Amino acid sequence: MAQAPVILWFRDDLRVGDQPALLAAVATGAPVLPVFVADDAAAGDWAPGGAARWWLHHSLTALDARLRDLGVRLQVYRGETVAVLARLAGAVGATAVHTTQAVEPWARALYDRVAAADGLTLHTHAPDLLYPPGRVLTGQGTPYKVFTPFWRALQTLDPPGSVPATPARLAGVATPPADDGLSALGLCPTAPDWAAKMAPHWTPGEAGAEAALDRFLDQRIAAYETGRDHPGVSATSALSPHLARGEISPRTVWARTRSCCPDEVARPFLRELAWRDFAHHLLHFMPDLPDLPMKPEFKAFPWVDDDRALAAWQRGRTGYPIVDAGMRQLWQTGWMHNRVRMIVGSFLVKHLRLHWRLGERWFWDTLVDADLANNAMGWQWIAGCGPDAAPYFRIFNPVTQGEKFDAKGAYVRHYVPELAALPDRVLHQPWAATAAQRAQAGVRLGDTYPHPIVDHKAARQAALAGYEHVKAAQRNAA
Repeated sequence: MAQAPVILWFRDDLRVGDQPALLAAVATGAPVLPVFVADDAAAGDWAPGGAARWWLHHSLTALDARLRDLGVRLQVYRGETVAVLARLAGAVGATAVHTTQAVEPWARALYDRVAAADGLTLHTHAPDLLYPPGRVLTGQGTPYKVFTPFWRALQTLDPPGSVPATPARLAGVATPPADDGLSALGLCPTAPDWAAKMAPHWTPGEAGAEAALDRFLDQRIAAYETGRDHPGVSATSALSPHLARGEISPRTVWARTRSCCPDEVARPFLRELAWRDFAHHLLHFMPDLPDLPMKPEFKAFPWVDDDRALAAWQRGRTGYPIVDAGMRQLWQTGWMHNRVRMIVGSFLVKHLRLHWRLGERWFWDTLVDADLANNAMGWQWIAGCGPDAAPYFRIFNPVTQGEKFDAKGAYVRHYVPELAALPDRVLHQPWAATAAQRAQAGVRLGDTYPHPIVDHKAARQAALAGYEHVKAAQRNAA
């Protein structure tokens, strides 16, 4: 009697290498039906944003090609996940569904519904992390809320599991049900095709992820510790969108890095992989992380409503060159250098005093590496209300940040070309240039480039007053 097929349900694990769910499905010896279900209703507010949808289209295309090399193809559907999986199971006689463990609250709720469905048995496998949530805990068995002790504890554990070999062949279902097809998902913009400007910067898919890792380990990691804070040089791995879509596992990245680099070279980069784990660890234990401040007293912060200021920030028209360069890099490439993410985030919440959730939502829609845990933790860190948060009084000066991390102006000149001819010493504060310098550079403040929308000193004082309001509310509540 033929063995009943099993369903391999892909979500944010779009690869075949080091894919525990795939390996488990293959190990059953049964035919495998690979499936992706687009279910924006299940994700609710956290359905993929525009940039992530574009990436997802190309990532699914690449995954289908890899699966075809293994003898099967990816079935793509849209609709309510439980109904789709149940219909497929009935059509092919399957009962078992294999997938990767989820961390996002909405996905965990979805998994509960799948597990409760009649006729389906859900098998979840190791999440796309170095260690599953709950593996790195304090001596009292409680979750860490500060990264440094989390990092110390993580390093005492056995190394992440070894990377297994990828099967050479998968046994597929002889006559899989007709699917909706990738084009039916409408993931790519067409009118206008604003994603066309991002395409030259990226190669979505497992092969693109492997190439990015090779390039980083061969050419960049030796300078990573000293160069990673300087956006004008190529010193980072650019792996974040590949990790976000599960095109490469962090275990693979860890193992490859450890195998080819001395410890002192590898450690700064491995620490960033652990930071990613920490974000997912927090989201697992604090499912309200994307919406509510970890420090409840921050609910009292007197945020400002200012649509014009928000629009200026989003468009890279704040009058502060390093901020504007970052926001334009985001719009043009779907990505932003991490140091600059901190600068533009600080500017939004501490200079403009706009709610951190506005930044969180904008990044969610515009980042190709949008990840719920990383995005939420990053914005709470910037706002001062999250884990390991920057102290409330640490308010980045966008001028000195630009001068320190883009001293020669390569980054600003690339993304804010209207300022390119200004001398280095005034590039990050064009209002300080002499009239002759601005005239020679073709810079007309208020015309070719905006005046600063806020004064740094006054904005800093207003932010500090807001944080004093938070502290007063906390004292009154005590």
